[in-house]
Amino acid sequence: MGKEPLLKKTHVNGDDEGPITFILLLTTLTALWGSFSYGTAAGFTSPAQTGMMEGLNLSLAEFSFFGSVLTIGGLVGAALSGRFADLFGRRGALWVSNSFCMAGWLMIAFSQTIWLLDIGRFLLGVASGVTSYVVPVYIVEIAPKRIRGAFSAVSMLVMCVSTSFSFLVGSIISWQNLALFSTVPCVLEFAGLFCIPESPRWLSRNGCVKESEVALQCLRGNNTDITKEAAEIKKYMENLQESKEDGFLELFKPRYSRAVIVGIGLLVLQQLGGLSGYTFYMSSIFDKAGFPKNVGVAIATVVQATMSVFGLIIVDKFGRRPLLMVATGMMCLGSFITGLSFLFQSYALFDNYTSISTLIGVLVFLTSITIGIGGIPWVIVSEMTPMNIKGSSGTLCNITSWSSNWFVSYTFNFLFQWSSSGVFFMYSMISGVGILFVMKMVPETRGRSLEEIQADVTR
Repeated sequence: MGKEPLLKKTHVNGDDEGPITFILLLTTLTALWGSFSYGTAAGFTSPAQTGMMEGLNLSLAEFSFFGSVLTIGGLVGAALSGRFADLFGRRGALWVSNSFCMAGWLMIAFSQTIWLLDIGRFLLGVASGVTSYVVPVYIVEIAPKRIRGAFSAVSMLVMCVSTSFSFLVGSIISWQNLALFSTVPCVLEFAGLFCIPESPRWLSRNGCVKESEVALQCLRGNNTDITKEAAEIKKYMENLQESKEDGFLELFKPRYSRAVIVGIGLLVLQQLGGLSGYTFYMSSIFDKAGFPKNVGVAIATVVQATMSVFGLIIVDKFGRRPLLMVATGMMCLGSFITGLSFLFQSYALFDNYTSISTLIGVLVFLTSITIGIGGIPWVIVSEMTPMNIKGSSGTLCNITSWSSNWFVSYTFNFLFQWSSSGVFFMYSMISGVGILFVMKMVPETRGRSLEEIQADVTR
């Protein structure tokens, strides 16, 4: 009797999975506040550096360590992310990351000693490590399949906006006030978490079938027929329960190899292709090329925001795989143009054009990030990975991503000093290999249910 009202709404065709409801938008927005906090944490150090070093009498080494602690915390959060998401649920994991994030910002805002600042920054990193996995997984699991790509890819736009937010606000207020201001997204996420449902797929996986149907009906709207989608989720989860396959060792079974290899491969390509090098040291790149760094960063921010919106429009129109092919090709081309510009500069050739060509190379690379390679890998990881290994696989992929992030951000300055052109040619070659990887290994997932995708990948 309790299930019938949930499964017999017939005003909307179940094949379309219903309209975009207010609850779906609120749930997505609440999750995205976590991504916004991650972006503000990443962008905090740039506007805060001068004020913190002068106000607290910090050495460059002390401030550099403060900045890098975010990545260390991110690795810890990455290691815990899958476990948190499986144990506490997607919404529960967001509660945990929100608590770490709020505590981290408050410690930074009111600290007067370097070790408290470092602990606060570390907590922000832990929150970011958890968020970077949980947010795309949660959004993929709640969004209707026809708009799943756009809803997931919006996190890249949020990241871009939030980093720009830190640059802009941090240029007009003190670093303490910037830290306090950065707690606002945490407060908004905290409030939203009281009002949103848990992932129906997580609930079904944990035996809460009735609660799963209630959550799904809430997300799809009262006038939507959820019969087909609910039945598909239930049947798939029952098959998983019968197989009783869980745990880290399951990742090494042949049936899961493609999902794991594609996930790790795309995230390694994303990072080793130079993402952290460009985003963390963009000012240094423009400075070396002789282009005004403030102007360059401003242009790059506008281009990223604009292309992020464009990416949202096309990701569900043209599909994941074609966009990844185009984006990886643009990564390769962007790094090649940047490397060629610095090569000409080293031989004093085309001096009048080096700065402009470097700007073009950087913008081409950043466009590739915003339309595809920045957000789509996590979308595909979330779509392809079966529920029974999602925690273990997500943890492995997240650790891989953060480790690669640290490696690129740590080595960039050394490589840039060794050869300003060579480092970008290396990124270009890695991206070239990435094109072949996408062609050979990555399936198309647009317009298919998660259960259909995962059954096909593990067949």
